[in-house]
Amino acid sequence: MGITAYRLAKDIGVPQMRISEIIAGKRAITVDTGQRLSRCFGLDETFWTGLQRDHDAAVAKDELAEVLAAIRTREAA
Repeated sequence: MGITAYRLAKDIGVPQMRISEIIAGKRAITVDTGQRLSRCFGLDETFWTGLQRDHDAAVAKDELAEVLAAIRTREAA
């Protein structure tokens, strides 16, 4: 895309460390940051937070695999 973490941070008004940590996978995208990124790139306001939600769900599913496998599914009444 040809933009540095520094430039992006300046453009959306957040600390460069926040962008660098997101890129490195060490920080989640908050609603605040997601809104700013969406505005900057002309995307739907839920795009970035949706990606974060999907990522969080996938990680949780992997981490809870054994626990979830042991839970009995109940039939609807």
